[in-house]
Amino acid sequence: MEYFLELGHIGLFIAAFLAATILPLSSEIVLSALLLNGLSPTTLVIIATTGNVLGSITNYALGYWASLVVVKKWLRMSEDDFVRAEQRFVKYGMFALCFAWVPIIGDPLTVMAGVLRVRLRWFLILVTAGKFLRYVVISYMVLNVN
Repeated sequence: MEYFLELGHIGLFIAAFLAATILPLSSEIVLSALLLNGLSPTTLVIIATTGNVLGSITNYALGYWASLVVVKKWLRMSEDDFVRAEQRFVKYGMFALCFAWVPIIGDPLTVMAGVLRVRLRWFLILVTAGKFLRYVVISYMVLNVN
């Protein structure tokens, strides 16, 4: 049983990390399966949040250090798309980072934060808050909704 716990925790961390990158993966399924097998919700939420935030930091670093050409190619963004994404980020401000967990818009949002040189401290606070709350809500729903 202890081996299953270790594999489950490692698998969740990897799934959460990769789900926060451009790869089309879902950590929610792994989290749900582990919750339904009786693993600690608190531990699982912390592991999933940590992996997911580290994946977002990877996106931030790409935006921060890579050239705009690389970022646009990686995200398959035209110049117009890039300008619109930048305008949205500027319009809604850093608090948009609380929604970095949202599919499709979350990855470009975290990359854009790097491109725009958002302070890493604020990036971490806002992204972590949004991702943590998301995993708490998912855990609650899995364990309490019949």
